[in-house]
Amino acid sequence: MITFTHANCTPRPATAGTRRGFALARFAAGLALALGTAFGGASAAMAASATIPVVAAENFYGDVVKQIGGNYVDVTSVLSNPDQDPHLFEASPKTARALQNARVVVYNGADYDPWMTKLLGATGGGKSANNRTTIVAADLVGKKAGDNPHLWYDPKTMPAVARAVSAALGAADPAHKSVYDANLATFLASLQPVDAKVAALRARYQGQPVTATEPVFGYMSDAIGLDMRNLRFQLATMNDTEASASDIAAFERDLRERRVRVLIYNSQATEALTRRMLALAKQSKVPSVSVTETQPAGVNFQQWMLAQLDSLDKALAVGTPGQH
Repeated sequence: MITFTHANCTPRPATAGTRRGFALARFAAGLALALGTAFGGASAAMAASATIPVVAAENFYGDVVKQIGGNYVDVTSVLSNPDQDPHLFEASPKTARALQNARVVVYNGADYDPWMTKLLGATGGGKSANNRTTIVAADLVGKKAGDNPHLWYDPKTMPAVARAVSAALGAADPAHKSVYDANLATFLASLQPVDAKVAALRARYQGQPVTATEPVFGYMSDAIGLDMRNLRFQLATMNDTEASASDIAAFERDLRERRVRVLIYNSQATEALTRRMLALAKQSKVPSVSVTETQPAGVNFQQWMLAQLDSLDKALAVGTPGQH
């Protein structure tokens, strides 16, 4: 059984281990600076506002909050750059201030964003701390440290998060509870095309072999029923550790001999070995599909998921495995 240990989910830089240590040290220093600045005079930022201050660790959770809260929420999404490895996060005074004043906080959990737990602990003395509602996606869907932390690709996650968000906003702002309830119903209905696409892919491609450079898309792959190969290689990539020679050879063989229909890769973390596999896939005429850990700008969560599923559909349609 594959276990996603704490090490699997700690911040992973785009290059090797020495930079990991530097990034974590930089994070600690940034956190200290951020909290010092925040507590030095952030209380005034809590001035009377018609909106509910919300902090989401990841921008796809922030998007769900916006869709449900509408004009009645002021959302700060911490991780929002789709062109950067999302694990390379530095604390800032803005983040610390936002958390200090937040009435609702949403984050992933399952050791994907452990820095959020540290920040929440450090900002626990904020004026809104006693009234703060914290929503942890992993807790809602029964996941924990050791499970695949990329929970937003599990079709069960966002409905659970949306319901929790609607309840939290309704408790914080009872006057507009009917608005949040109505927006929740609209949001849940808007997920139906995503669910329908997953069902259609499952009907056509269940059991088909695919591979990936890391397990970002794992839950969606499972929902479709794909036969995901090279899991040990994927964990090594995500963990920024060296894959074994045998695991590399098996991955290359799957591509070279076209034993898989598609190569799925995380376009936000393309290390040398990932680029090598992408080149081999292209050479072997195995289609590749890009997925990301951060929601792109200009689209909502539903559009993001559908676009990636459409890309996968096109790739699976042409990526016929070779005969061996």
